[in-house]
Amino acid sequence: MKFSEMGAPAQKALYDQLQKEYTGFKSLGLKLNMSRGKPAPKQLEICRAIHEKPDNFICEDGTDVRNYSYVSGIPEAKRLFADILGVPATQVLVGGNSSLNLMYDTVCRAYLHGVLPNAAPWSRQGKVKFLCPSPGYDRHFAITKSFDIEMIPVPMKEDGPDMDMVEQLVANDPLIKGIWCVPMYSNPDGITYSDTVVRRFAAMPTAAGDFRVFWDNAYCVHYLDGNDRDYLLNIYDECVKCGTQDRVYIFASTSKITMAGAGISAMTMSRANYDWAIKLLSIQTICYDNLNQLRHCRYLPDVAAVERVMAQHAAIVKPKFQIVLDALEQEIEPYGIARWHRPKGGYFISFFAESGCAKRIVALCKEAGVELTGAGATYPYGDDPQDSNIRIAPTFPSEEDLGKAVSLFCLAVKLATLEKILGL
Repeated sequence: MKFSEMGAPAQKALYDQLQKEYTGFKSLGLKLNMSRGKPAPKQLEICRAIHEKPDNFICEDGTDVRNYSYVSGIPEAKRLFADILGVPATQVLVGGNSSLNLMYDTVCRAYLHGVLPNAAPWSRQGKVKFLCPSPGYDRHFAITKSFDIEMIPVPMKEDGPDMDMVEQLVANDPLIKGIWCVPMYSNPDGITYSDTVVRRFAAMPTAAGDFRVFWDNAYCVHYLDGNDRDYLLNIYDECVKCGTQDRVYIFASTSKITMAGAGISAMTMSRANYDWAIKLLSIQTICYDNLNQLRHCRYLPDVAAVERVMAQHAAIVKPKFQIVLDALEQEIEPYGIARWHRPKGGYFISFFAESGCAKRIVALCKEAGVELTGAGATYPYGDDPQDSNIRIAPTFPSEEDLGKAVSLFCLAVKLATLEKILGL
């Protein structure tokens, strides 16, 4: 029965019963951290062989990667990411283990030097702004906040950001310089942008000539089921058609393909953007870890090899998503007190509690030994205006531990909701 259909006495009786169950959970002494979307230990074992010593250290063009070599990445790695992302290899920059680092550096270059040689640095143009589809990725928001860039939340819809709002804002404000996007299996909603949304990003007029789309395609191959997966339209191709090819920076990495702390990352962009980035990057560094790039390319020589690895990840990850979704459907759905997304890929389940309950739910879970992503973290400045969204990260715990954690989570959702209804 839905909470809204219960009388106050029945609600209070249920609350008292749930409080006893909660006391039982606290006595278990749980210590589970589900605050980040981390691969599980079993996933890290999939590619253990990648870091064995290579037979030799010579990449395909004869370069010895033990020495100083390519600032933009070895040819094999550039080609691998080009094939994954559907872009020219000559416009791919391959970096270290973190695509977030590439994003930070890209914002920093634009802020200090401008997006192209003839563009004024963002820092000299006044109080610049970024659009932030929300709920979104907290580390994106942290980057813009660190540069004191004003963040403007944009609601997420079922097929991507609210493009009516995006188009209106960028067309009328020259100080809006960028937008953060996780276009495939988005963090945290698990939404893949529709073809229409991608085309609108490519075609929309912008008041700022130096406006940039930061296209963080972190989950481009991270499906849960190879037979039921999403596909994302190639934004670079669409931008080329519209003559806006300088508009987009595309990012990806192997962080959740091989090993999260020892992968390789990539950034691809137009020829003009690429040449400017390489010029400035050549001052910043001599080269990234090209030996690690070679290791990866020996282990993952092509997209087919990547697909084989991702199928192994999916076999581990999908059952964990199902544990959470089954629990929500059995324990929460009958009461009509929340909604959530059912993603086909990525690393998160986005949960929306009753307004005003998210912080309380997270606090109840923490008190009983399960740490979740902080309520509000999925919005700019940590401010969820509805205090509703919670990012569930099911991948890291074992299935046994996850079962305990999601049972506690469902209990906390019911408790927090009843507290609100009863005014406790």
